[in-house]
Amino acid sequence: MGYTCIALVALLMVLASPPPAVLANDVTPIPENKGQVNPWFNAQVQPFSRRKATLDPALAAAESSPRVIRVNKNGGGDFNTLTAAINSIPSGNARRVIIKLGPGEYREKVTIGRTKPFVTLYGQPNAMPVLTFNGKATQYGTFNSATLIVLSDYFTAVNIIVKNTAPKPDPRRDDGQALAMRISGNKAAFYNCKFYGFQDTLCDDTGNHFFKDCYVEGTFDFIFGNGTSLYIGTLIHAVGNGIRVISAQGAQSAKDPSGYSFVHCKVTGEGEGIYLGRAWRTHPKVIYAYTEMTSVVNPAGWQNNTEKARQKTVFYGEYKCFGPGSHQEKRVPFTQDIDAQEAAHFLSLGYIQGSKWLLPPPAL
Repeated sequence: MGYTCIALVALLMVLASPPPAVLANDVTPIPENKGQVNPWFNAQVQPFSRRKATLDPALAAAESSPRVIRVNKNGGGDFNTLTAAINSIPSGNARRVIIKLGPGEYREKVTIGRTKPFVTLYGQPNAMPVLTFNGKATQYGTFNSATLIVLSDYFTAVNIIVKNTAPKPDPRRDDGQALAMRISGNKAAFYNCKFYGFQDTLCDDTGNHFFKDCYVEGTFDFIFGNGTSLYIGTLIHAVGNGIRVISAQGAQSAKDPSGYSFVHCKVTGEGEGIYLGRAWRTHPKVIYAYTEMTSVVNPAGWQNNTEKARQKTVFYGEYKCFGPGSHQEKRVPFTQDIDAQEAAHFLSLGYIQGSKWLLPPPAL
């Protein structure tokens, strides 16, 4: 066969081949312009059909044959409680299970165990289901007081409201912990979800986590734990009075990679004097970037938890934030006014290693 024929055959083979898999880009930064965030997300986090060859093999296998379970508290579904739906998933589950929740309030305390990965909770955006319970630390212990506990990997929640309806705690007593949500699995994503509570609302516990267009409400340490988490477009709202603190990130050594990155978020609340974070443990890492801070934010910004030694080990950064609560003049001296190079680590999917697991919400 001549060279011309060989070249023609090669060209035809290329033209007949399927398009290459699309990789999520772990280094393309989140745009500073808020209006460009959704196009950035759509370009980086494309559907399974275009990325299956680039995902974690177990995730690619799970997504290839999803199962849908319908739950409706008023009947007409496969189950009328979320607990029953979770119980129907076999231990060692290896396929994506989408639990489609009908509207209404589900008063249940739900745990998704470690042996049940690949679970999605899905609600309709115009009729979001509400998971609610009133568990308290005095009865269950802090970490097990949550209305929804997820221990498994590859969890996703879309259009879900999670509440802990325990009464607002007495600030003079140290027994007010009452979690709405605890996420302790790796590679979890939350889209348009809302979390309501007072002290310790969201236990962002361990693993890589992604939150987009969510809402978190609470009083003290209401986002806490050891997660490595990226929050985009999330509204953070402090309620109540007295000392209020948003974050208590729990890294305990300089080598601990965990931390919280809040990007294009908004901090609102009641009253004033709200702290962006406190040094609950020795080496917390928290940054706010491109975030609107209203006047509720305490001018000092951050707390050392009355542990002066922690002023040398915290990483508390603010990058191109705006609003009356973002002014740096009265910030505590251990605040890092980070530059573009330092901020870059926290401003891409690489922070949560997203290219191998992060997928957009399902289209149901």
